[in-house]
Amino acid sequence: MTPTITATTIPGHPGAAVGASIAARAEHLTKVYGVGEATVAALDDVSVELDRGRFTAIMGPSGSGKSTLLHLLAGLDRPTSGTVHLGDTEITSLRDKALTTLRRDRIGFIFQSFNLLPTMTAAENIVLPMKIAGRKPDPHWVASIVETVGLAGRLGHRPSELSGGQQQRVAAARALASRPEIVFADEPTGALDSRSGTELLRFLRTAVDDLGQTVVMVTHDPAAACYADRVLFLADGHVVDEMFAPSADAVLDQLKHLGD
Repeated sequence: MTPTITATTIPGHPGAAVGASIAARAEHLTKVYGVGEATVAALDDVSVELDRGRFTAIMGPSGSGKSTLLHLLAGLDRPTSGTVHLGDTEITSLRDKALTTLRRDRIGFIFQSFNLLPTMTAAENIVLPMKIAGRKPDPHWVASIVETVGLAGRLGHRPSELSGGQQQRVAAARALASRPEIVFADEPTGALDSRSGTELLRFLRTAVDDLGQTVVMVTHDPAAACYADRVLFLADGHVVDEMFAPSADAVLDQLKHLGD
């Protein structure tokens, strides 16, 4: 049985406080695809806790299960066995309608593809999920997000009038505009050049430090991972190690050890 990887920390590291409240946790998660001889276990008995108000990166070789873990934690997929809790809510037993509502109201998402509506302005895209949910955006909070992400001068532009980095920042602002309990980011810098990627990562870091958000990011990039407080390393469907206050060199060394 794989041991639980918890949020215990190294002394003095501000990004990993002992006893911090838990934003999400997985218990004995297993995800199997296929049947018979074609069966593949993407995750095998994974247990992990994610601190509230912290930035966690998930890394590992291709096929290690990192995106599968993210999707299960975010309620985008269901495990073969095991449970996922968002705060005190066990989401794996929720019916589809309740799970959809939970994702809409309590979770933010940033994906490699920006998923913006082309006919809407940046400002309209940012508040669209709340409009759909019938919720009134908090103008002061949205303004603080827009200022933090550096989009104040581009709110009237449609996606086709924005660079890739600007579009991803709109997507990031949209993810945070509803004040979600947790933001999941799946390779958010994958389609960006290095400068735009750095801008986005700085925004996510600021969202944690200054806005109190919780961010969980899958990435293959050691330089991106060093923006996190904590890195979880997966291999062959298991969480095999973790690192606090990561540096790009230390992360790269660990990935080489895992065979990436």
